[in-house]
Amino acid sequence: MNPYVNMGVGALLGTVFVLMTVSIASEGIFHSEAPEKEGFAIVAEETAGGEADAAGGEEAKSEPIGPLLAKADAAAGEAVFKKCASCHTVDKGGANKVGPNLWGVVNRPVASHEGFSYSAGMQTFAEGGKVVWDYDHLSYFLEAPKKHVPGTAMGFAGLKKADERANLIAWLRQQADSPAPLPEPGATGSTEAAPAPAESGQAAAPAPAPAPAN
Repeated sequence: MNPYVNMGVGALLGTVFVLMTVSIASEGIFHSEAPEKEGFAIVAEETAGGEADAAGGEEAKSEPIGPLLAKADAAAGEAVFKKCASCHTVDKGGANKVGPNLWGVVNRPVASHEGFSYSAGMQTFAEGGKVVWDYDHLSYFLEAPKKHVPGTAMGFAGLKKADERANLIAWLRQQADSPAPLPEPGATGSTEAAPAPAESGQAAAPAPAPAPAN
């Protein structure tokens, strides 16, 4: 065999031997056993009061509008109505537009204005004329139309400020032949039927509950 080949093979084997020796020695020097328990375990923590936070995230129900109507500014409400004027008229005998004419709307039965084609959602909400546009229904609807009347075709985003809604409703109240009476102080804006007169020896029948608000 060529002596040069022998020298090359010997050098290669020697290099491999040295590398293996170094690797084995390093493993022995630097090897460490895995700890039985991690020193810094990461644990997901629940925030204190998590249930309360979840409950607080739900939208709170609006307060009745009645207490605000006593101090509402009807003149300011006329300015607010400009947001509605593209879809509604409010003058007596006015034409229907995208929405129905609103003359005398306070305490008018829902979905009852002549000549207007109401959505299926609004007709369902009306319960065949049992539900009227009392002050609270108007306030809830103006705040969030699609939430208060699911299925309504009204695309208005809503008036989120209660005082703004009160001003508008106070002005709408005046747009009628006979403005509806304001709620008594401390009462809600919903209307209730008066109790039937008591007959001799009988107690008066209780007043029916007002139409529920969604």
